[in-house]
Amino acid sequence: MLDWLRRDPRKDPEIELAGRAVPIIVRRLERARRMTMRLAPDGSAVRISMPPWVRSAEALAFAEQRRDWLERQLRAVPEASPVCDGAEIAFRGTPHTLFHDPAAPRRVTLGESEFHVGGPASSLVPRLARWMQAEAQPLLEADLAEYCARAAQPTPKLALSSARRRWGSCAADGAIRINWRLIMAPDLVRRSVVAHEVAHLVHFDHSPAFHHCLKTIFEGSVHEANRWLKLNGRALYLPFG
Repeated sequence: MLDWLRRDPRKDPEIELAGRAVPIIVRRLERARRMTMRLAPDGSAVRISMPPWVRSAEALAFAEQRRDWLERQLRAVPEASPVCDGAEIAFRGTPHTLFHDPAAPRRVTLGESEFHVGGPASSLVPRLARWMQAEAQPLLEADLAEYCARAAQPTPKLALSSARRRWGSCAADGAIRINWRLIMAPDLVRRSVVAHEVAHLVHFDHSPAFHHCLKTIFEGSVHEANRWLKLNGRALYLPFG
């Protein structure tokens, strides 16, 4: 049961899903016209966005009414495996086996289907994450430059994102952010996200003109890329949290 009447106002409310107490994080957005709800990619929270005038109790009731849907979403979240010797981590859509030797140099070495890395196990995860980000930056910058050229737009500076909700974003001032975890996805998927944000430089909406622009500059199937993210996107959050 939700018990927001007696809860500590300093804490996020919770809902019990599949035997787990999951926090509910409510955000009021000035531009929101309706209430929307989603489960965080790793299943750690229920996130509700709503117009400023909606009462918190309505948001919590909204989650309670959709408990069955939330539980199905939670059960679909893949379980995280420890990042350690022998673990399997994707890189550009291909599974790679991690070989960790504490006595070897700390740097990450990429093989055809494996990573080799040394140093202490306690810092393995952040070091691998930093390596992934360093690999993602130039690839995404090249993608961005290519699609901006196709769209006849100046190339803005790229920022890497660690967002839990979005794979990419384009601000009103043209600033583009792309989630670095896409380095683990197939190239088609990563590039589709970049192309999507570049299309927003031309049309800052999701109008038919926007979709026509995206179809014009992107060489692959947007539907196929979106379907891959829908089916596999949550798994990209598991190795590095």
